[in-house]
Amino acid sequence: MPLSLARPASLVRPRALPARFRRQRLLIVGCGDVGSRVVLQRVARRGVQLLALSSQPDRLNALRAQGLTVLAGNLDQPCTLRRLAGLAQRVLHLAPPGADGGARDVRTRALVQALRRGRSPLQLVYGSTSGVYGNRQGALLRETAALAPATGRAQRRVHAEQTLRDWGRQRLGQPAISILRIPGIYAPDRAQGTPRERLLRGTPALQPQDDSYSNHIHADDLARACWLALWRGRPQRIVHVNDDARLKMGDYFDLAADLYGLPRPPRISLEQARTQLSPTLLSFMLESRQLDNTRLKQELGLVLRYPTPAQGLLSGQPLQSEPC
Repeated sequence: MPLSLARPASLVRPRALPARFRRQRLLIVGCGDVGSRVVLQRVARRGVQLLALSSQPDRLNALRAQGLTVLAGNLDQPCTLRRLAGLAQRVLHLAPPGADGGARDVRTRALVQALRRGRSPLQLVYGSTSGVYGNRQGALLRETAALAPATGRAQRRVHAEQTLRDWGRQRLGQPAISILRIPGIYAPDRAQGTPRERLLRGTPALQPQDDSYSNHIHADDLARACWLALWRGRPQRIVHVNDDARLKMGDYFDLAADLYGLPRPPRISLEQARTQLSPTLLSFMLESRQLDNTRLKQELGLVLRYPTPAQGLLSGQPLQSEPC
């Protein structure tokens, strides 16, 4: 018999996987305005396939037009999420908590339960809120500051953060969980993305001695931060995503009024505000804090395109991709 010419198994090179299986998949959960801006970052990594989970039939065609593969599913209906298990190596979770549920975010819990049925993603980035800190009397906060959520919505955000971080710890760091704490988002090309309508209504602001510090981020800079966190985010890490401004709320409205050529808002005392403003609006206006963004710059490497609202409120240029 002729000798076999077969090579030993240890010397046989594994066959390369087809290209469609080598591509990284990114799943966006909650692909609204910010998620759509994240999609524009895809040119920085051309091999990434983008998927979006959507529960809104009227959004499907628009998402497909952006080049996304759309998966029909609803975080409020866990049985619709079965396809998500093992589907993507990276997940961007931008879906807000539901209006109900007390202090628990059942949507994030449903997402985790669906994802953990298959191979865990390498990275999951969650868009949380700076509202988890509550009112800190204008103090400058780092990401290690204690939490004091004052509203049901903020409490649900805290629960979502904890649910995700617990999952990451249970699986020995996979997925790597990155939490982005996000303040007020603005952009001229975003629905209700500037104070213009508020200024036109003449809604008052608090007088300086009663006013609160507020924090902001342009929607384009937020999208770039989300993208960078998907590739550079450290496991179990929290990052503030805010610009460099140190503005009180009334000063922000005055700045916008000057830029838009509109009258500055009237200033009223806190006692007057208690009788003239709705409880929801007043609660928002009384939460005063400042956010340190050192991690955003040093760890994610984001160079803010709009370091203050003075640049961002007049922006309108197309968003460029962020290199990784």
